[in-house]
Amino acid sequence: MTRKRVFISSVQSEFADERQLLFEYLNTDALLGIYFEPFIFENVPALNASPAAVFLDEVRNCDIYLGVFGESYGFEDAEGISPTEREYDEASKHGKVRLIYVKQATQRNHKEELLITKAENSIVMKGFTAPEQLRTAVYASFVNYLIENEFIRTTPFDATICPEATISDLNEEKLREFVDVAHRKRGLPFDRHADITKILTHLDLVKGGRVTNAALLLFSDRPQRYFIASEVRCAHFHGLRATKPIPSYQVYKGNVFEMIDSAVDFVLSKINLYTGDRSNGPHVEVQYEFPVQAVTEAIVNAVAHRDYTSNGSVQVMLFPDRLEVLNPGRLPAGLTIEELFTAHKSIPANPLLAESLYLYGTIERMGTGTGDIVSLCADMGLGQPEFRQGSGFEVVLFRKSFVEYATPQVTPQATPQVTPHVTKLLEVFEGEMNRAEIQEKLALKDREHVRRKYIQPALDLGLIEPLYPDSPRHPGQMYRLTALAKELRSNNGIVQKNEA
Repeated sequence: MTRKRVFISSVQSEFADERQLLFEYLNTDALLGIYFEPFIFENVPALNASPAAVFLDEVRNCDIYLGVFGESYGFEDAEGISPTEREYDEASKHGKVRLIYVKQATQRNHKEELLITKAENSIVMKGFTAPEQLRTAVYASFVNYLIENEFIRTTPFDATICPEATISDLNEEKLREFVDVAHRKRGLPFDRHADITKILTHLDLVKGGRVTNAALLLFSDRPQRYFIASEVRCAHFHGLRATKPIPSYQVYKGNVFEMIDSAVDFVLSKINLYTGDRSNGPHVEVQYEFPVQAVTEAIVNAVAHRDYTSNGSVQVMLFPDRLEVLNPGRLPAGLTIEELFTAHKSIPANPLLAESLYLYGTIERMGTGTGDIVSLCADMGLGQPEFRQGSGFEVVLFRKSFVEYATPQVTPQATPQVTPHVTKLLEVFEGEMNRAEIQEKLALKDREHVRRKYIQPALDLGLIEPLYPDSPRHPGQMYRLTALAKELRSNNGIVQKNEA
């Protein structure tokens, strides 16, 4: 990062000590030294140029003009103008940031009084009496400069202005679709035909015509252009640990709504779906093995509350016994793991992001999300979810078939609730088999029925694994029993037909 050039201007003879103090302070302070590079004429080597020309050239090349005014007006040129006033006028002419500090005095040169009056008519000045007060005032001014120009941040990440983007980088149609839903669900006082700038201003997503990070995460087509790690990585493992090769792996990008929808769909496409019949009416009852709302809540929580300054990504990992949702973030100060199991105070890491997700109906803002996950899982007879804080924050949901697992070792009580079809498959399985061989062993004719009712459920439970996991449609694809299946087959009396 290039440091900002600071031109220190004053009458040299009056402020020799202060000039050197400021030069050394701006160079050596732990914070200011990172961002600022001061200039004083005393440190310039001998040059074949007039001092006035050097002064003014440095003013034109600086980012900040720092003026220290006192009693003396200083040397006057042929036109009766001092170098300090020339420098101030040059900084004003070129629109430089001007910071002026005036030493209190009982008597002041008349022209110096006029220079101070000229300056105070256009900028705010700070007074001081001693060098230490000058240093403190300079520190406060420069920290404020860093905050205003967002070199350092005191506001949440999502409320920070993105210097590289404008309103034109937002997708207007996506924003209007959001307004439609938020107006209907939460009473947002705008409809889809309202002025875009007014909507964004109401949502605190623009400041002075510039868009916040939250606006880009919510409504731009490619937020990853600005926040490269804003993505959700989803993986489905057939074993109980995250090991390669990964049978199914997807990286989802886009705005937060798109990432959430894609990640939820990934999980739902990999877990068991139970369907009823029409014995109780015309509608068929459908139920996933996880509460859909609990899965959604866990993923929304990860995307909404993650640390977007981290290089890490949100990770969604599905195993035979559990679903893990991990995000690079931490619980806010004052909130404990124990409080997450009940309604608790809501302290969003990204409040503007959370507010828009609430308006869209994706998130509740009263701190009920984790408590809802616990209740929903209990209602379905699942084990109590776990919330963990390590290098990131993690939500773990347990699958019903594996709820009673205490360790990865299989016990008779932990036997997966396999369907009769999968039990039949385990009975006939020998060595390595392809789909046709499995179909022949089962004495079935419908290959799609074999894939949907036998092979896929066994894959989802981690009981069989493909030889070519990265190429599901490999022409030579074969399947084999996993260690888990062999253990289950032994513990539960599931034996091959030719061994019975």
